[in-house]
Amino acid sequence: MTRKSRRLWLVCACVLGLGAAAGLTLNAFSSNIVFFMAPSQVRAHPPGADRTIRLGGMVVAGSVTRTHEGETPIAQFDVTDGQAAVRVRYAGILPDLFREGQSVVAVGTVGPNGAFTASEVLAKHDETYMPKEVAEALRASGKWDPKYGKAPDAASWDTMTVKDARHDLAAARGPKDGQAE
Repeated sequence: MTRKSRRLWLVCACVLGLGAAAGLTLNAFSSNIVFFMAPSQVRAHPPGADRTIRLGGMVVAGSVTRTHEGETPIAQFDVTDGQAAVRVRYAGILPDLFREGQSVVAVGTVGPNGAFTASEVLAKHDETYMPKEVAEALRASGKWDPKYGKAPDAASWDTMTVKDARHDLAAARGPKDGQAE
């Protein structure tokens, strides 16, 4: 074997080894990635039954029901982004900050019937906090834009648009100087 052919075989072996290492690393990462989806995205393109996702939106007012299975508390509630709602089932104790009409992110899987089974529920921090993904989903749906104030009440989302939010903000600020009411 000549010196050139040995060098070629060495380079090929190194490239093959690096390629295999990169492939194994990407495969390991892909099984641990959890994508964020809004309820309208879940309805339009349901993920696979074995795919873990983060579902974010606002808890629909009046949709929370609580029961028990043995000693385990079961909570069911609807999460909406203003365009669609997804029923969420969670076995466990909800966070203290969990409220109807507030933002929430649930981690879990979508079942064959379209219901979402959460393994974890994350609630907001204070009245002005909203997870970035939830805010983006609401902005994309045309239901809210953060530059026009805090998020609207979830009960009004079926009819509310960003134009309505601008109007409500202008009304809250009052008339400008020199303008009649």
